[in-house]
Amino acid sequence: MTRRANLPGADELFRSTAPALSAVPAQVEAPTTLVPPTITTPKASSSKKGVRTIARRRVTTVDRSPSGRERHDEKITVYLSPDELFDLDQARLQLRGDLGLGVDRGRIVRESIAVIIADLEAKGDQSILARRLRGN
Repeated sequence: MTRRANLPGADELFRSTAPALSAVPAQVEAPTTLVPPTITTPKASSSKKGVRTIARRRVTTVDRSPSGRERHDEKITVYLSPDELFDLDQARLQLRGDLGLGVDRGRIVRESIAVIIADLEAKGDQSILARRLRGN
């Protein structure tokens, strides 16, 4: 009896696993069409002068629900100072320890963005984002 393992060859490892063409049914069902989410666009206000000339798409509150742990197709890179990263991790640990919410840093950032954008849309010039960016 040999102690050498019997391994499959390259032809076995790289064999095609797709079914033969004759095994494919002749009828193919038409794909079902998906209904896009309800999107409302605001009417352009002639009394306010702003940078935006095209109305921005607004999503309903159903679509603004937290994204949670799911695959996201878009990505940005944000550079943080060591203190900002420490504060973010402290917030994550506080949410986990004090409130029992096991969330990751990405979820905290996405939720923070949703909150700050909602505040900007509701309060405009008086939003916390506008005030902080102006230095007030």
